[in-house]
Amino acid sequence: MRMKQETIASGKRKAVNLSLDTGIVQAARDVELNLSQVCEAAIQQATKQVLKERWRAENRHAMEAWNDWIDKNGLPLEKYRMF
Repeated sequence: MRMKQETIASGKRKAVNLSLDTGIVQAARDVELNLSQVCEAAIQQATKQVLKERWRAENRHAMEAWNDWIDKNGLPLEKYRMF
C-alpha cells in the first residue's frame, strides 16, 4: 500500500497574522533567521506528520490484515526469491 502523496505547497503566498513569543522573535532576528521561511517549514513538516499519522490510522486495519495473511501464508512468490 502506498501513502497518497499530498501536495501541500502551492507556490503562492498569503499574508497571515501570527502571535509569537517576543523572546523567540528577537532571538531569531538576532541570528538573522527569516521568520516566514522558518514558520512555513515548521507548518509544512507538522502538516506532513499529521497526514502520515492520519493515513496510518485510516489504513491500520488493511495493514494488519495483510500482515496476518503473510503470517499464515508466507510471502507471495517467495519461492522465486534469490536471497
